[in-house]
Order: sequence, then C-alpha cells, then structure tokens
Amino acid sequence: MSITELDRPSGATVELLQAIGKAFNSHDVDAIVDHFADDGIFDNAMGPNIHGERHTGKDMLRSMFTDLFTRCPDIQWHAIDDRVDGDKGFSEWRRQATLPDGSKQDWLGLDIFTIRDGKIAKKDTYFKIVI
Repeated sequence: MSITELDRPSGATVELLQAIGKAFNSHDVDAIVDHFADDGIFDNAMGPNIHGERHTGKDMLRSMFTDLFTRCPDIQWHAIDDRVDGDKGFSEWRRQATLPDGSKQDWLGLDIFTIRDGKIAKKDTYFKIVI
C-alpha cells in the first residue's frame, strides 16, 4: 500500500516508518525511492568519508538499492522499535542477509530519518556487526 501525496503527513510518523520498512522488506525499489525526496540522501554506515558512503538523488538511490537486492536476495530488516520526534524518525532493527559467497550477515542497527514534506530528506544508518 502506498501513501498518496494528499495523505502524506509533513513530519515523521510511526506509520510512515512502518511503510518504509515494508517497502524495504518487499524489495520494492520503486516504493523505496518514492519515499525519498528528489534530493534525498542515504548515508550508509561504512564508506570513504565521515558520513560513510553517501547516495544522493533518486537515480543513485535506485541503482544502489537494486544492486543490494540483487546481491542479497533474502535480505530482511526485522523491526525492533520505531519512534518519532517532529521531523525525525528513529527505526531500530535487526538486519539479516546472505551474501553472494554464501556467508551470512546479522546486524543490529538504527536508521535516523529526517522527513521533509512527508518524504525522506535524509536516512542516516548506524549498525553493529560481529567481527
């Protein structure tokens, strides 16, 4: 189920965070990208800069998420807790996936969302991994 522009609240809501999570778990790249603002940012936890690896704009986001779901076709995020405060949303989760080499990933993490006009202006991801 998608949220229409008329129904979309301007700030963060638990329902919006849950809809975003549902899009991710169904691997629906179009729905995921639709939740982002045109200039939306996704800062992955790891990368070459202090903010991790930054993906900006719908084209870059679409490419990155398509690649992720191709590499990890069983990837799932299991919601632990969703909270909101004004334009901020906080989603705590457990992520499980199988990599192309057959190795398993099992992470705990947190996404911090900044919502602008009902869309993700920024998704900043943090996680813990076993090393």
